[in-house]
Amino acid sequence: MRLLAEEYPQAKTALQYTNPFQLLVAVILSAQTTDRQVNRVTEKLFSRVQGPADILELGLSALEEQIKSLGLFRQKSRQIMETSRILLEKYGGQVQGTREELESLPGVGRKSAGIILSTVFHVPALAVDTHVARVSRRLGLTEGNNPYVVEEDLCLLLPKDLWSLTHHRLIAHGRKVCRAQKPLCDNCVLSPHCPKCFL
Repeated sequence: MRLLAEEYPQAKTALQYTNPFQLLVAVILSAQTTDRQVNRVTEKLFSRVQGPADILELGLSALEEQIKSLGLFRQKSRQIMETSRILLEKYGGQVQGTREELESLPGVGRKSAGIILSTVFHVPALAVDTHVARVSRRLGLTEGNNPYVVEEDLCLLLPKDLWSLTHHRLIAHGRKVCRAQKPLCDNCVLSPHCPKCFL
Protein backbone atom coordinates (compact mmCIF):
# COMPACT_ATOMS: atom_id res chain seq x y z
CA MET A 1 0.00 0.00 0.00
CA ARG A 2 2.93 2.33 0.75
CA LEU A 3 4.41 1.69 -2.71
CA LEU A 4 1.03 2.27 -4.37
CA ALA A 5 0.62 5.50 -2.39
CA GLU A 6 4.01 6.72 -3.62
CA GLU A 7 3.19 5.74 -7.18
CA TYR A 8 -0.34 7.24 -7.25
CA PRO A 9 -0.48 10.00 -4.61
CA GLN A 10 -3.29 11.88 -6.40
CA ALA A 11 -5.43 8.89 -7.39
CA LYS A 12 -9.15 9.70 -7.51
CA THR A 13 -12.18 8.99 -9.65
CA ALA A 14 -11.71 9.75 -13.34
CA LEU A 15 -15.42 10.56 -13.73
CA GLN A 16 -16.10 14.27 -14.19
CA TYR A 17 -18.89 15.88 -12.16
CA THR A 18 -19.69 19.04 -10.19
CA ASN A 19 -22.27 17.78 -7.68
CA PRO A 20 -23.42 14.50 -6.07
CA PHE A 21 -26.28 13.98 -8.53
CA GLN A 22 -23.97 14.29 -11.53
CA LEU A 23 -21.60 11.74 -9.99
CA LEU A 24 -24.56 9.40 -9.42
CA VAL A 25 -25.56 9.72 -13.08
CA ALA A 26 -21.96 9.24 -14.25
CA VAL A 27 -21.59 6.12 -12.11
CA ILE A 28 -24.80 4.63 -13.54
CA LEU A 29 -23.54 5.40 -17.06
CA SER A 30 -20.15 3.83 -16.33
CA ALA A 31 -21.51 0.27 -16.10
CA GLN A 32 -19.64 -1.81 -18.74
CA THR A 33 -18.25 1.42 -20.20
CA THR A 34 -14.94 3.23 -19.74
CA ASP A 35 -14.78 6.44 -17.71
CA ARG A 36 -13.32 8.17 -20.76
CA GLN A 37 -16.40 7.33 -22.83
CA VAL A 38 -18.69 8.45 -20.01
CA ASN A 39 -16.87 11.78 -19.68
CA ARG A 40 -17.29 12.45 -23.40
CA VAL A 41 -21.06 12.01 -23.02
CA THR A 42 -21.48 13.82 -19.70
CA GLU A 43 -19.52 16.86 -20.86
CA LYS A 44 -22.49 17.76 -23.03
CA LEU A 45 -25.20 16.23 -20.83
CA PHE A 46 -24.09 18.05 -17.67
CA SER A 47 -24.22 21.41 -19.42
CA ARG A 48 -28.01 20.87 -19.30
CA VAL A 49 -28.39 18.65 -16.24
CA GLN A 50 -27.58 19.76 -12.69
CA GLY A 51 -30.19 17.81 -10.75
CA PRO A 52 -32.98 15.22 -11.04
CA ALA A 53 -35.60 17.78 -12.11
CA ASP A 54 -33.47 18.55 -15.17
CA ILE A 55 -33.49 14.87 -16.15
CA LEU A 56 -37.27 14.64 -15.92
CA GLU A 57 -37.61 17.86 -17.90
CA LEU A 58 -35.23 16.49 -20.53
CA GLY A 59 -37.39 13.38 -20.98
CA LEU A 60 -36.57 9.77 -21.81
CA SER A 61 -36.17 10.15 -25.58
CA ALA A 62 -33.84 13.13 -25.32
CA LEU A 63 -31.80 11.39 -22.60
CA GLU A 64 -31.46 8.29 -24.79
CA GLU A 65 -30.30 10.50 -27.65
CA GLN A 66 -27.69 12.15 -25.41
CA ILE A 67 -26.19 8.86 -24.18
CA LYS A 68 -26.77 6.56 -27.18
CA SER A 69 -23.03 6.22 -27.84
CA LEU A 70 -22.72 4.26 -24.57
CA GLY A 71 -23.52 0.58 -24.15
CA LEU A 72 -26.92 -0.35 -22.68
CA PHE A 73 -28.09 3.23 -23.23
CA ARG A 74 -31.81 2.41 -23.18
CA GLN A 75 -31.57 0.55 -19.89
CA LYS A 76 -29.37 3.25 -18.37
CA SER A 77 -31.78 5.97 -19.54
CA ARG A 78 -34.70 4.26 -17.81
CA GLN A 79 -32.65 3.78 -14.63
CA ILE A 80 -31.60 7.44 -14.56
CA MET A 81 -35.17 8.62 -15.18
CA GLU A 82 -36.55 6.42 -12.39
CA THR A 83 -33.72 7.32 -10.01
CA SER A 84 -34.40 11.02 -10.66
CA ARG A 85 -38.11 10.55 -9.95
CA ILE A 86 -37.38 8.72 -6.68
CA LEU A 87 -34.88 11.36 -5.55
CA LEU A 88 -37.41 14.12 -6.14
CA GLU A 89 -40.40 12.35 -4.60
CA LYS A 90 -38.65 10.74 -1.63
CA TYR A 91 -35.61 12.86 -0.85
CA GLY A 92 -36.33 16.37 -2.05
CA GLY A 93 -33.97 15.92 -4.99
CA GLN A 94 -30.95 15.18 -2.80
CA VAL A 95 -28.61 12.19 -3.16
CA GLN A 96 -28.57 10.34 0.15
CA GLY A 97 -25.46 9.26 2.03
CA THR A 98 -26.28 5.73 3.19
CA ARG A 99 -25.57 2.49 1.40
CA GLU A 100 -29.14 1.26 1.90
CA GLU A 101 -30.70 4.37 0.34
CA LEU A 102 -28.24 4.43 -2.54
CA GLU A 103 -28.63 0.74 -3.35
CA SER A 104 -32.41 1.15 -3.43
CA LEU A 105 -32.03 3.33 -6.54
CA PRO A 106 -32.29 1.74 -10.02
CA GLY A 107 -28.87 1.17 -11.57
CA VAL A 108 -27.01 1.49 -8.25
CA GLY A 109 -25.41 -1.67 -6.91
CA ARG A 110 -22.86 -2.21 -4.19
CA LYS A 111 -19.88 -1.01 -6.25
CA SER A 112 -21.68 2.15 -7.40
CA ALA A 113 -22.87 2.93 -3.88
CA GLY A 114 -19.32 2.48 -2.59
CA ILE A 115 -17.96 4.96 -5.13
CA ILE A 116 -20.57 7.58 -4.22
CA LEU A 117 -20.22 7.04 -0.47
CA SER A 118 -16.44 7.36 -0.51
CA THR A 119 -16.19 10.16 -3.09
CA VAL A 120 -19.04 12.45 -2.06
CA PHE A 121 -19.73 11.59 1.56
CA HIS A 122 -16.20 10.54 2.63
CA VAL A 123 -17.55 7.31 4.11
CA PRO A 124 -14.89 4.56 4.09
CA ALA A 125 -15.81 2.18 1.28
CA LEU A 126 -13.87 -0.10 -1.04
CA ALA A 127 -15.64 -0.54 -4.35
CA VAL A 128 -14.50 -3.53 -6.39
CA ASP A 129 -14.41 -3.18 -10.16
CA THR A 130 -12.53 -5.35 -12.67
CA HIS A 131 -9.22 -3.52 -12.06
CA VAL A 132 -9.44 -3.81 -8.27
CA ALA A 133 -10.34 -7.50 -8.48
CA ARG A 134 -7.63 -8.36 -11.03
CA VAL A 135 -4.79 -6.51 -9.29
CA SER A 136 -5.82 -7.83 -5.86
CA ARG A 137 -5.85 -11.42 -7.10
CA ARG A 138 -2.49 -11.07 -8.83
CA LEU A 139 -0.96 -9.60 -5.68
CA GLY A 140 -2.31 -12.50 -3.63
CA LEU A 141 -4.50 -10.24 -1.50
CA THR A 142 -7.55 -12.37 -2.33
CA GLU A 143 -8.49 -15.56 -4.13
CA GLY A 144 -12.08 -14.41 -4.60
CA ASN A 145 -13.73 -14.32 -8.00
CA ASN A 146 -16.84 -12.67 -6.59
CA PRO A 147 -16.59 -8.87 -6.03
CA TYR A 148 -18.17 -9.24 -2.58
CA VAL A 149 -15.51 -11.74 -1.53
CA VAL A 150 -12.73 -9.52 -2.89
CA GLU A 151 -14.17 -6.53 -1.02
CA GLU A 152 -14.46 -8.50 2.20
CA ASP A 153 -10.89 -9.79 1.92
CA LEU A 154 -9.43 -6.35 1.23
CA CYS A 155 -11.42 -4.71 4.03
CA LEU A 156 -10.11 -7.31 6.47
CA LEU A 157 -6.52 -6.64 5.36
CA LEU A 158 -6.62 -2.85 5.31
CA PRO A 159 -7.34 -0.20 7.93
CA LYS A 160 -10.65 1.52 7.25
CA ASP A 161 -9.03 4.88 6.52
CA LEU A 162 -7.23 3.34 3.51
CA TRP A 163 -10.24 1.70 1.87
CA SER A 164 -11.23 4.57 -0.43
CA LEU A 165 -7.68 5.52 -1.37
CA THR A 166 -6.74 1.90 -2.06
CA HIS A 167 -9.73 1.54 -4.39
CA HIS A 168 -8.50 4.46 -6.52
CA ARG A 169 -4.85 3.37 -6.41
CA LEU A 170 -5.63 -0.20 -7.47
CA ILE A 171 -7.71 1.13 -10.36
CA ALA A 172 -4.91 3.47 -11.44
CA HIS A 173 -2.38 0.63 -11.24
CA GLY A 174 -4.67 -1.72 -13.17
CA ARG A 175 -5.13 0.81 -15.95
CA LYS A 176 -1.52 1.94 -16.21
CA VAL A 177 0.59 -1.12 -15.38
CA CYS A 178 -1.21 -4.28 -14.25
CA ARG A 179 -3.33 -4.57 -17.39
CA ALA A 180 -5.56 -7.51 -18.14
CA GLN A 181 -3.59 -8.27 -21.31
CA LYS A 182 0.20 -7.87 -21.35
CA PRO A 183 0.79 -6.43 -17.87
CA LEU A 184 3.89 -4.23 -17.68
CA CYS A 185 5.63 -6.16 -14.91
CA ASP A 186 9.06 -4.81 -15.84
CA ASN A 187 7.75 -1.29 -15.04
CA CYS A 188 5.90 -2.30 -11.87
CA VAL A 189 7.07 -1.15 -8.43
CA LEU A 190 5.19 -4.11 -6.94
CA SER A 191 6.79 -6.84 -9.06
CA PRO A 192 9.30 -7.87 -6.33
CA HIS A 193 6.33 -8.57 -4.04
CA CYS A 194 3.95 -10.04 -6.63
CA PRO A 195 3.38 -13.81 -6.70
CA LYS A 196 1.87 -13.56 -10.21
CA CYS A 197 4.63 -11.45 -11.74
CA PHE A 198 4.78 -12.20 -15.48
CA LEU A 199 8.49 -11.40 -15.87
